[in-house]
Amino acid sequence: MCRLFALTSKDPVSPMEALKALDVMKEGHDGSGVGILLRDLGGPFEDMKDAPILSGIFSEEGIRKLDLFMMDQGFMTKYKMSIKVSKTGLEGTPKRGLYLIRAYEYPESWDGMDEKELATRLLMTRLRIREMGEDKKDMIVFSFWPDTIMIKELGDPMEIAGYLGLDRKDLNARTIMAQGRQNTNYAINLYACHPFFIKGYSTMTNGENTAFIPIKDFLSSRGFPGYMGYQSDSEVFAHILHYTMSGLDLGLDAYKHVITPLQDKNLETHPDAVFLKHLKKSCRQLIIDGPNCVIGTLPDNTLFMAQDRKKLRPGVAGGRPGMFAFSSEICGLDAVIPDRDKSRDIQPMHLDTAIVGPDRQEIKICRQTEPLTLPL
Repeated sequence: MCRLFALTSKDPVSPMEALKALDVMKEGHDGSGVGILLRDLGGPFEDMKDAPILSGIFSEEGIRKLDLFMMDQGFMTKYKMSIKVSKTGLEGTPKRGLYLIRAYEYPESWDGMDEKELATRLLMTRLRIREMGEDKKDMIVFSFWPDTIMIKELGDPMEIAGYLGLDRKDLNARTIMAQGRQNTNYAINLYACHPFFIKGYSTMTNGENTAFIPIKDFLSSRGFPGYMGYQSDSEVFAHILHYTMSGLDLGLDAYKHVITPLQDKNLETHPDAVFLKHLKKSCRQLIIDGPNCVIGTLPDNTLFMAQDRKKLRPGVAGGRPGMFAFSSEICGLDAVIPDRDKSRDIQPMHLDTAIVGPDRQEIKICRQTEPLTLPL
């Protein structure tokens, strides 16, 4: 199993808080890798919320290729953060080139584009950079999106934190997702490391998605360029989230109905029975077969947790107004928010989606038996 920890805070905090939670849950992951997503950034990125930030790992040759490509596209560097690593390296972690965090000015030719077109252009730029690095593995790109930084590496989370200097004062965020990986089904590959991100939507998962192939085939048939890669069977969770909310224009509550629809006998009495029956039939290939615990974020920094029907992967939510966290284990919560009212901790059941909105004031539980929030 993997271990997951996600934090949402009204004030920016260091990614070390999330990594500290992973460390106390260390018996649940083998230190084969760590992935960190930072959104709603503080520090030097506080005043450049709209600037797209490129996150990835590049060799010297890859940097040269990247610079030529970005200049040709019309991007100009606005700010860059250097991550210097020890020359002696870290045992178990491959020696890399540059861990890149770079904010850009949009090309002048993009002026006047609406948000939808900008989002599509950013996605296609990221995919092009990834494609350019496939042969020589000299360009690994995790995200290219405003107000977003993503870091992934092989090795123990706390050792990687020290190796990359993630305790630096200028690296913090209000929304953080972190996963400590146990390599179970696939070869260790940075693109297989959670969290997964697409157009502002992100998920990470503890579990095994045995329905991966039909889900991948369905998504791949949608004709959307971003539904690709799939070095991990869990990447589809992020894509299903995007497809549900952006493609089908439904709410977060509908995401749970897509991946784990109600049984037919329970659908009959649901207030939106007609619509949900149609949704279940048309999206049948997106139904997951766990066990899975899914934690995700939305473009507005809403944080959520959902379980499948088997409920065989742990998950708990807790905190206080201004700071909440979702964790695989209670000890993770204890490590980061020890001063919370523990009697108010929530362990979502199979019908529940636990949600903390961007105001970060409370945990709400959305149950599948309730009416959908968006008009149908």
